[in-house]
Amino acid sequence: MSAAAVLTVAPVRSRRFRLIAVFAVTQTVGYGAMIQAFTVLLVPMSHALAVSRTEIAAAATISTLVGALAAVPVGNLLDRYGGRALMTVGSALGVGAVVLWSQAQSLAQLYLAFTVIGLALATSTYEAAFAVLVVATEPEHRDSAIVAVTTVVGLATSLYYFFAGWLETQLGWRTTLLVLAAGFAVIVVPAHLWAVPGRAAHTSRVAQRTGVALGDALRDRKFWLLVVSFVAQSGSTSAFLLMMVTYFRDIGYSPVSAAALPIAVGVTQIAARLALAPLARRFGMTSVTGVSFALQGVGLLALPLVGTSLPLTLACIVAFSTGYGTSVIARPSIVADSFGVPQFAGILAVMTVPIALSRAGAPLAATWLGDWRFLVAIGLAALLAAVALIPLSRTPPVDHPPVPTQDAVTGPHCGAAP
Repeated sequence: MSAAAVLTVAPVRSRRFRLIAVFAVTQTVGYGAMIQAFTVLLVPMSHALAVSRTEIAAAATISTLVGALAAVPVGNLLDRYGGRALMTVGSALGVGAVVLWSQAQSLAQLYLAFTVIGLALATSTYEAAFAVLVVATEPEHRDSAIVAVTTVVGLATSLYYFFAGWLETQLGWRTTLLVLAAGFAVIVVPAHLWAVPGRAAHTSRVAQRTGVALGDALRDRKFWLLVVSFVAQSGSTSAFLLMMVTYFRDIGYSPVSAAALPIAVGVTQIAARLALAPLARRFGMTSVTGVSFALQGVGLLALPLVGTSLPLTLACIVAFSTGYGTSVIARPSIVADSFGVPQFAGILAVMTVPIALSRAGAPLAATWLGDWRFLVAIGLAALLAAVALIPLSRTPPVDHPPVPTQDAVTGPHCGAAP
């Protein structure tokens, strides 16, 4: 490697590590303030506003639906302009929304706050961050970058339940939200403005990468197989996460044991993410994902058969969590491999809409089915997700790293500011 190439590689690596570190922090703080806090504060909000928990919980559904509606235009903006302006503005919207939430005196005001939170989630959290990472990192580093961010966020956001709960006991739920909003404003907004690549760097990177247009992707059978797979898997996952504690209590586990079993989900999904990148390099991301979704389906279908046997129940939870942990990283990776980088965000966004609807609707269907029947339904859905990936397992990737010519090393593209 020439001296010029060495001098170029070091800043590129430094920018990649900086972006990973920043997203690990900003996604933790953003999700903690807008998602984790809601779960902890649901009961005190219900008491303060004198409404049912179901009416409070509807706010989360509103934010999900708003995020789904915003996904496509947000994806198009990310493809065209990059993430710096959008993620900075989205973070600022999140700060304002959490402040508005803290002052809600009625359901209408709460729902308005969560309408804005839906926009903030669409523009400043995982979907936007993945779009930035896919463009900003070389294909050989992409999966490890996403794994690093999601692993840290998965572990760190779990602490927000305790943190928000402790703040609520000390300060009340309204002041708790103001504290979280202050952290959001001080950390996330300036970090996105500083670290996320701007339009010039985004355009430079996209110009060096290959890919297909959104319209061509929508006419490709691969796209619709991916939609079927991830819609089925997402619905299966969201339904089980909602119902698992209730199910375990219904079949005879004590309340404490039923509440403790989800710890295995958290541990296993982190382990699955850490193992995913090396396995994907050896066997291919699509093949590994298909196997993990099949394990998820088998684990769910086996749960009604194992009764209250703790070892067998844990084995089923581990199988489920393998698919759950894999899916977060697999979707952006497989989309980038299948369709390339230039319109990655727009393609991912179109896929996000039915996935969001599945996440919102599947838990309702699972609640209606109740007992063991919901496990059979969502287990079959996970197996369908695995089967849909089989035709894609041998598809060669579309996205390729830039060719390291002399112009690519020393020319203006590689020297663009982030």
